Amino acid sequence: MSVAKPARLRPLADSSPSAMVAGFIAMLTGYTSSLVLMFQAGQAAGLSSAQISSWIWALSIGMAVCSIGLSLRYRTPITVAWSTPGAALLITSLGGVSYAEAIGAYITCAVLVVICGLTGSFERLMRRIPASLAAALLAGILFKIGSEIFLAAQHRTLLVLGMFFSYLLVKRVSPRYCVLAALLVGTGLSGALGLLDFSRFSLELATPVWTTPSFSVAATISIGIPLFVVAMTSQNMPGIAVLRADGYQVPASPLITSTGLASLLMAPFGSHGVNLAAISAAICTGPHAHEDPAKRYTAAVWCGLFYAVGGTFGATLAALFAALPKELVLSIAALALLGSIINGLSIAMAEAREREAALITFMVTASGMSLLSIGSAFWGIIAGLLTLLILSPRKG
Repeated sequence: MSVAKPARLRPLADSSPSAMVAGFIAMLTGYTSSLVLMFQAGQAAGLSSAQISSWIWALSIGMAVCSIGLSLRYRTPITVAWSTPGAALLITSLGGVSYAEAIGAYITCAVLVVICGLTGSFERLMRRIPASLAAALLAGILFKIGSEIFLAAQHRTLLVLGMFFSYLLVKRVSPRYCVLAALLVGTGLSGALGLLDFSRFSLELATPVWTTPSFSVAATISIGIPLFVVAMTSQNMPGIAVLRADGYQVPASPLITSTGLASLLMAPFGSHGVNLAAISAAICTGPHAHEDPAKRYTAAVWCGLFYAVGGTFGATLAALFAALPKELVLSIAALALLGSIINGLSIAMAEAREREAALITFMVTASGMSLLSIGSAFWGIIAGLLTLLILSPRKG
């Protein structure tokens, strides 16, 4: 089932408080998932604080422009994020080459992504994946994040339970504001329990720092190629799956090309690449973002605006998120994703002949396994396709 686009583009009229909250939570989820990894990678490679700040600025502006531009262009909630697995990869590989060579590797990765978009090879691949497996892939990706709320309850029981029950009670009377209610209750409880610490917070503008790229075989092999593989398998493939699972049939090639071009332009300022989002995208495509699916694109626009603000103050972003208790961030992300997990599982199990393959896809993806330095999202879809191939009756 496809979502019909609104007859006219009216971002302000189509928006709502729930869309704004969904955009904020998507931004919050995107930043908190791996911002600390980037600081680790930058410090391990000996980068200055100005270079790390420029890195965050470049990523944020690239994500902001793509999220806003693509969402308005296709009137679809298209959310763009940096690659968390890519940031983790850089912790071990960034220190092995010069920073200029790393920038060159980022450019190589971006060029490969653009080629995939322009040739349509990625679009053709996505068309061959059954809807049930794509939905199972989505559910598997989101399952780990969704279940984090129950682990968080072990450490901050009052905070998490307060958020959980406020979500349920408000959903009973006004579903579109249940996530907002949980966020407000969580922030209030955090303050009452003394869990908010803004002592290290101060406003400081980020300044872009240009680094002239240098190209080497070593950097291409150790950084450029792995970043490309991670971007396509762990970000872009799940990102398209999120959109398709929620009924948004937007063409994949222009999205991939656009994120590749944005990565190419921002690479000299430190960006290791922006890709389609999966987890934060599901927050904007889900029912909590807006009761009308055709107007959920405004949630992604808000997310992009928040990215722009965050990038402008990139130097102080880490201090802001450090002020919030980890359990609050985990819980609000989990609650915002419940609708998308339900939708993904429903579609995954709808076709009787594909249920076992969908289940295998879900289980492998949700396991979080990593093989050959490639994440579980890729192996989940491979396992599902192999299961489908083996169990499907032969024609003839």
